[in-house]
Amino acid sequence: MLIIGIAGGTGCGKTTVVNQILNELPSGEVGVISQDSYYKDTSHLSFEERVAINFDHPRSIDFELLEQHLIQLRNGQTIEQPVYSFIKHNRTGDVILTHPRKVMIVEGILILTHPELRNLFDIKIYVHADSDERLIRRLKRDINERGRDIDEVLARYQNTLKPMHQQFIEPTKEYADIIIPNNKYNTVAVDIVKTIINERLVYDHK
Repeated sequence: MLIIGIAGGTGCGKTTVVNQILNELPSGEVGVISQDSYYKDTSHLSFEERVAINFDHPRSIDFELLEQHLIQLRNGQTIEQPVYSFIKHNRTGDVILTHPRKVMIVEGILILTHPELRNLFDIKIYVHADSDERLIRRLKRDINERGRDIDEVLARYQNTLKPMHQQFIEPTKEYADIIIPNNKYNTVAVDIVKTIINERLVYDHK
Protein backbone atom coordinates (compact mmCIF):
# COMPACT_ATOMS: atom_id res chain seq x y z
CA MET A 1 0.00 0.00 0.00
CA LEU A 2 1.17 3.47 -0.92
CA ILE A 3 0.11 6.15 1.61
CA ILE A 4 0.19 9.76 0.44
CA GLY A 5 -0.20 12.74 2.79
CA ILE A 6 -1.50 15.98 1.24
CA ALA A 7 -1.29 19.04 3.50
CA GLY A 8 -1.51 22.83 3.15
CA GLY A 9 -3.41 25.73 4.67
CA THR A 10 -7.17 26.12 4.72
CA GLY A 11 -8.53 26.92 1.28
CA CYS A 12 -5.24 26.08 -0.44
CA GLY A 13 -6.93 23.67 -2.84
CA LYS A 14 -6.00 20.28 -1.38
CA THR A 15 -9.32 18.82 -2.53
CA THR A 16 -8.69 20.03 -6.09
CA VAL A 17 -5.29 18.32 -6.13
CA VAL A 18 -6.77 15.13 -4.65
CA ASN A 19 -9.45 15.10 -7.36
CA GLN A 20 -6.90 15.75 -10.11
CA ILE A 21 -4.98 12.69 -8.91
CA LEU A 22 -8.11 10.55 -8.51
CA ASN A 23 -9.41 11.38 -11.99
CA GLU A 24 -6.30 9.92 -13.59
CA LEU A 25 -6.07 6.69 -11.63
CA PRO A 26 -7.93 3.36 -11.93
CA SER A 27 -11.27 3.39 -10.17
CA GLY A 28 -11.33 1.36 -6.97
CA GLU A 29 -7.56 1.39 -6.42
CA VAL A 30 -7.41 4.68 -4.50
CA GLY A 31 -9.07 5.63 -1.21
CA VAL A 32 -9.22 9.02 0.52
CA ILE A 33 -9.21 9.75 4.24
CA SER A 34 -9.84 13.28 5.48
CA GLN A 35 -8.26 14.66 8.64
CA ASP A 36 -11.62 16.39 9.24
CA SER A 37 -13.15 13.01 10.12
CA TYR A 38 -10.73 12.75 13.04
CA TYR A 39 -11.57 15.78 15.13
CA LYS A 40 -11.73 14.60 18.72
CA ASP A 41 -15.09 13.55 20.12
CA THR A 42 -16.59 16.51 22.03
CA SER A 43 -19.84 14.92 23.25
CA HIS A 44 -18.95 15.80 26.86
CA LEU A 45 -19.03 19.55 26.03
CA SER A 46 -21.98 21.88 25.51
CA PHE A 47 -22.56 23.35 22.03
CA GLU A 48 -21.26 26.73 23.26
CA GLU A 49 -18.09 25.08 24.56
CA ARG A 50 -17.62 23.21 21.27
CA VAL A 51 -17.95 26.41 19.23
CA ALA A 52 -15.15 27.96 21.30
CA ILE A 53 -12.67 25.15 20.48
CA ASN A 54 -9.65 26.09 18.37
CA PHE A 55 -10.14 23.51 15.61
CA ASP A 56 -6.99 24.68 13.82
CA HIS A 57 -4.67 23.59 16.63
CA PRO A 58 -3.08 20.10 16.40
CA ARG A 59 -4.54 19.11 19.77
CA SER A 60 -8.05 19.19 18.23
CA ILE A 61 -7.19 16.14 16.09
CA ASP A 62 -7.31 12.53 17.28
CA PHE A 63 -3.98 11.67 15.63
CA GLU A 64 -3.68 8.42 17.57
CA LEU A 65 -6.90 7.05 16.04
CA LEU A 66 -5.90 8.22 12.55
CA GLU A 67 -2.48 6.61 12.95
CA GLN A 68 -4.05 3.37 14.23
CA HIS A 69 -6.49 3.30 11.29
CA LEU A 70 -3.71 3.76 8.72
CA ILE A 71 -1.73 0.91 10.26
CA GLN A 72 -4.84 -1.30 10.16
CA LEU A 73 -5.43 -0.44 6.50
CA ARG A 74 -1.82 -1.19 5.67
CA ASN A 75 -2.31 -4.58 7.35
CA GLY A 76 -5.30 -5.29 5.10
CA GLN A 77 -8.01 -4.55 7.67
CA THR A 78 -11.19 -2.52 7.10
CA ILE A 79 -11.64 0.49 9.40
CA GLU A 80 -14.61 2.45 10.74
CA GLN A 81 -13.88 6.05 9.83
CA PRO A 82 -15.77 8.54 12.07
CA VAL A 83 -18.28 10.97 10.52
CA TYR A 84 -17.94 14.58 11.66
CA SER A 85 -20.55 17.37 11.56
CA PHE A 86 -19.31 20.93 11.06
CA ILE A 87 -22.76 22.17 12.06
CA LYS A 88 -22.71 20.43 15.46
CA HIS A 89 -18.90 20.65 15.89
CA ASN A 90 -18.86 17.00 16.89
CA ARG A 91 -18.83 13.45 15.57
CA THR A 92 -22.26 12.22 14.53
CA GLY A 93 -21.86 8.70 15.89
CA ASP A 94 -22.02 7.27 12.39
CA VAL A 95 -19.04 5.60 10.74
CA ILE A 96 -17.91 4.97 7.17
CA LEU A 97 -16.54 1.49 6.45
CA THR A 98 -13.26 2.16 4.66
CA HIS A 99 -11.55 -0.72 2.90
CA PRO A 100 -7.82 -1.02 2.14
CA ARG A 101 -6.77 0.22 -1.29
CA LYS A 102 -3.52 0.06 -3.22
CA VAL A 103 -3.20 3.80 -2.67
CA MET A 104 -4.58 5.71 0.34
CA ILE A 105 -4.57 9.51 0.24
CA VAL A 106 -4.75 11.32 3.59
CA GLU A 107 -5.56 15.01 3.32
CA GLY A 108 -5.74 17.75 5.95
CA ILE A 109 -4.17 20.98 7.13
CA LEU A 110 -2.40 19.48 10.16
CA ILE A 111 -1.37 16.00 9.03
CA LEU A 112 2.33 16.86 8.67
CA THR A 113 2.54 18.30 12.21
CA HIS A 114 2.43 14.85 13.85
CA PRO A 115 5.75 12.94 13.58
CA GLU A 116 4.33 9.42 14.00
CA LEU A 117 1.70 10.06 11.34
CA ARG A 118 4.27 11.69 9.06
CA ASN A 119 6.39 8.56 9.25
CA LEU A 120 3.54 6.51 7.75
CA PHE A 121 3.44 8.58 4.56
CA ASP A 122 5.37 7.28 1.56
CA ILE A 123 4.92 10.62 -0.21
CA LYS A 124 4.36 13.95 1.56
CA ILE A 125 2.81 16.77 -0.48
CA TYR A 126 2.26 20.40 0.52
CA VAL A 127 -0.18 22.48 -1.53
CA HIS A 128 0.77 26.14 -1.43
CA ALA A 129 -1.61 29.03 -2.17
CA ASP A 130 -1.50 32.79 -1.60
CA SER A 131 -3.06 33.79 1.76
CA ASP A 132 -5.58 36.16 0.14
CA GLU A 133 -6.70 33.39 -2.19
CA ARG A 134 -7.09 30.99 0.73
CA LEU A 135 -9.20 33.49 2.70
CA ILE A 136 -11.54 34.04 -0.27
CA ARG A 137 -12.03 30.29 -0.72
CA ARG A 138 -12.61 29.80 3.01
CA LEU A 139 -15.23 32.57 3.04
CA LYS A 140 -17.12 31.07 0.11
CA ARG A 141 -17.03 27.54 1.54
CA ASP A 142 -18.01 28.36 5.12
CA ILE A 143 -20.86 30.66 4.07
CA ASN A 144 -22.25 28.46 1.28
CA GLU A 145 -21.62 24.97 2.70
CA ARG A 146 -21.43 25.34 6.48
CA GLY A 147 -24.04 28.01 7.20
CA ARG A 148 -21.65 30.51 8.79
CA ASP A 149 -22.00 34.29 8.48
CA ILE A 150 -19.24 36.53 7.17
CA ASP A 151 -18.41 38.14 10.53
CA GLU A 152 -18.00 34.73 12.17
CA VAL A 153 -15.73 33.49 9.38
CA LEU A 154 -13.54 36.63 9.40
CA ALA A 155 -13.26 36.62 13.20
CA ARG A 156 -12.19 32.96 13.17
CA TYR A 157 -9.71 33.65 10.40
CA GLN A 158 -8.07 36.53 12.27
CA ASN A 159 -8.15 34.98 15.74
CA THR A 160 -7.28 31.35 15.02
CA LEU A 161 -6.81 30.40 11.37
CA LYS A 162 -4.09 32.88 10.47
CA PRO A 163 -1.98 32.51 13.66
CA MET A 164 -2.36 28.71 13.62
CA HIS A 165 -1.31 28.62 9.97
CA GLN A 166 1.81 30.61 10.73
CA GLN A 167 2.65 28.62 13.87
CA PHE A 168 1.85 25.05 12.80
CA ILE A 169 0.99 24.61 9.13
CA GLU A 170 3.39 26.77 7.13
CA PRO A 171 6.47 25.27 8.93
CA THR A 172 5.46 21.73 7.85
CA LYS A 173 6.34 22.68 4.28
CA GLU A 174 9.90 21.62 5.13
CA TYR A 175 8.75 17.99 5.54
CA ALA A 176 7.17 17.85 2.07
CA ASP A 177 8.70 15.77 -0.70
CA ILE A 178 6.74 17.80 -3.26
CA ILE A 179 5.36 21.35 -2.99
CA ILE A 180 2.52 22.06 -5.41
CA PRO A 181 1.71 25.70 -6.17
CA ASN A 182 -2.07 25.78 -6.47
CA ASN A 183 -2.49 27.80 -9.62
CA LYS A 184 -3.00 27.03 -13.30
CA TYR A 185 0.65 25.98 -13.61
CA ASN A 186 0.47 23.11 -11.13
CA THR A 187 -0.12 20.44 -13.78
CA VAL A 188 3.56 19.42 -13.90
CA ALA A 189 3.70 18.72 -10.15
CA VAL A 190 0.41 16.81 -10.24
CA ASP A 191 1.64 14.80 -13.25
CA ILE A 192 4.79 13.86 -11.32
CA VAL A 193 2.67 12.58 -8.43
CA LYS A 194 0.42 10.60 -10.78
CA THR A 195 3.49 9.08 -12.47
CA ILE A 196 4.94 7.97 -9.12
CA ILE A 197 1.60 6.41 -8.14
CA ASN A 198 1.14 4.65 -11.48
CA GLU A 199 4.66 3.22 -11.30
CA ARG A 200 3.91 1.89 -7.84
CA LEU A 201 0.62 0.34 -9.00
CA VAL A 202 2.33 -1.34 -11.96
CA TYR A 203 5.11 -2.60 -9.69
CA ASP A 204 2.55 -4.02 -7.23
CA HIS A 205 0.81 -5.87 -10.07
CA LYS A 206 3.99 -7.72 -11.02
